[in-house]
Amino acid sequence: MGALTGALFGCLAVYLGGWYLGHWSGNFSLLLFVLTVVTLAYWLAERLHFAPRRLKAAETLSAQAEARRLELARQGIARVDSDVTEARQKILAQPWWLDWTAGLFPVILIVFLLRSFLFEPFKIPSGSMVPTLLVGDLILVNKYHYGVRLPVVNTLVVPNNVPERGDVMVFRYPSDPRIDYIKRVVAVPGDEVAYLNQRLSINGQPVPVQALPDFYDEDSLRYAPQFKEKLGSVEHRILVDPKRAVFFGGEQARFPFRENCRYTVEGVTCKVPAGHSFVMGDNRDNSQDSRFWGFVPDENIVGRAFYVWMNFGDLGRIGAFH
Repeated sequence: MGALTGALFGCLAVYLGGWYLGHWSGNFSLLLFVLTVVTLAYWLAERLHFAPRRLKAAETLSAQAEARRLELARQGIARVDSDVTEARQKILAQPWWLDWTAGLFPVILIVFLLRSFLFEPFKIPSGSMVPTLLVGDLILVNKYHYGVRLPVVNTLVVPNNVPERGDVMVFRYPSDPRIDYIKRVVAVPGDEVAYLNQRLSINGQPVPVQALPDFYDEDSLRYAPQFKEKLGSVEHRILVDPKRAVFFGGEQARFPFRENCRYTVEGVTCKVPAGHSFVMGDNRDNSQDSRFWGFVPDENIVGRAFYVWMNFGDLGRIGAFH
């Protein structure tokens, strides 16, 4: 078993190393599920087989020592070196391969349950959500806000809230579900959303915006025009550069329900189909979002982002956000 466990740890090291070096894409949810199942198997084997076997061996040792003591006492030998405490402890001790498998099962199980059904940590990898979220922000995602989903397969089993305009949502990228994206929901099923000449409209009504002082982007070392936008009841900040023109895809864009969208030199207009959301980054001129690759299906939803729990470069970033 020690050799088998060593081989399993070797496979895990190779998988993590290749993932870190970019040789393949990893799936942390699947990895955590596999680790939970494997350590559960070791935990059950320890409780049902290995621990009883070690206990039986320790009891046999004690019985043999007691029998020896009694036999020597019968022969008139009163003082016998028969302390087997240290030997019992060595017999009862878990081997390393059980310490690092069965011993870790409760911790891995708790992490798996918390991450799958309650809260999942997420690191902001790009600047598409600036100024709301900055690169390096470590955030928490509410996994049950949109309903309880089965781990790994992401199948909804207990419905809860539906995505609303203004929500900051984490989802599986429709073009590659192995990758998690984070954007803001700007339109929901039935809405006609338009982004024309860098102005957002929902169902023919322009979304209210208010100019704010320019935002200093520390990554690009420049100031960017900043506005306050109101989507439903949610007020948040966005960056829009009127001097920058962006082409969103036109006829070259291919995605499910592409026929619901019209592309012109002014921008894009889409009718959001049932069971989908239209999402955009708050950094409007630096975001690959629904304007480029289409709608987010409900089955791709991971959860609702709501809290920055750490930013090692700026502790003042810690707190809730909208």
